[in-house]
Amino acid sequence: MQNVDVLIVGGGMVGLSLVSALKNTELSVAIVSDTSLSQTLPDSPTVRVSAINKRNADKLNALEVWQHIPQSRLCAYTQMAVWDKDSFGRIAFDAADTQTENLGHIVENQALVNALATQVRSQANVTVTETTINRILWGDEQTVVMLENNDAIACKLLVGADGANSFVRNQAAFPLTFKDYGHTAIVANLRCDEPHGGVARQVFTPSGPLALLPMADPNLVSIVWSQEKDNVAALLDLDDNAFCAALVATCNAALGTMSLDTERFHFPLVMRYARQWLKQGGLILGDAAHTIHPLAGQGANLGMQDAFALAEILSELEAAGKPIHRTRYLRPWERARKAEAVKMIAAMEGFKQLFGGDDPLKKLIRGVGLVATDSLPGLKDRWVAQAMGL
Repeated sequence: MQNVDVLIVGGGMVGLSLVSALKNTELSVAIVSDTSLSQTLPDSPTVRVSAINKRNADKLNALEVWQHIPQSRLCAYTQMAVWDKDSFGRIAFDAADTQTENLGHIVENQALVNALATQVRSQANVTVTETTINRILWGDEQTVVMLENNDAIACKLLVGADGANSFVRNQAAFPLTFKDYGHTAIVANLRCDEPHGGVARQVFTPSGPLALLPMADPNLVSIVWSQEKDNVAALLDLDDNAFCAALVATCNAALGTMSLDTERFHFPLVMRYARQWLKQGGLILGDAAHTIHPLAGQGANLGMQDAFALAEILSELEAAGKPIHRTRYLRPWERARKAEAVKMIAAMEGFKQLFGGDDPLKKLIRGVGLVATDSLPGLKDRWVAQAMGL
């Protein structure tokens, strides 16, 4: 039976970010993933992308991960444009106003995971097992994980970074609060008549927000169109030309005419929040602990911050010779990260409620709010700092 200090379940960007951030410690780390960490990227850009904010991108660069992402798989965005459809409300952010090169990057998820996997596989303190988990035997001093391949791994600390349907969370019996947002997200890549110019765009409509995210190709964007469920079926039933026409009308032809470059995919949007993240010898983070509406593109960033904050406290405990699995030492991390998750969940719910529907009073409030924020330097600076993760 293999014995390690930290066992991380889940080989996605959050779990691998944690492993990468532990590279300069003496902690022994094992990863168990039910899929291969690295996967060959297709020739054309994929539709699963994330907006990685400046703070996290800088951290990944410091960990020597960023250099492994092909330039054809990411795009720096230097501006953000947000507006309310059929209203005067709009706000714009520019990296030039913050004395930085960019506000963040749009990155294909698998390209980032591949880069993290490249870094992680080079770490002497890490072992990787690609299989599934059958059972978890919890213990105060040691937790044992039984694997599908009949192996077993014992660890001091078990970390569940295994996504929204977390096996670790379920086995730990952490209580879960969830809410159906009543929205379904449609995602696809579209080719535009006009170049996107490195601008991340979002338009709020009465039935849900539409994000247009710039890709490495100057005329290619990835869309996340969150729509009320009643509208989704009708949009998906449209042929490609009619769908693109509806999209162009929704964003007021911000990028001219458009054509689909990929299939359309869709998935329901659900808020999940685990009311407990930590027990003796185990914890959860990332989507295993929280999922939020994608309208601000902060889900991946929130999870990565969970991982980097945990790596920091584990490094401090290891350096001080303190047990890394004791709840009393990990409780400050849980409190801090739960507070950040709750704030983000509340903010997303507030945005969804304020920008949803076509009530004239709400339209006036959000229009005035956006214009006021755009014209007040102090308030606008706080918004852009939040968007950058700073």
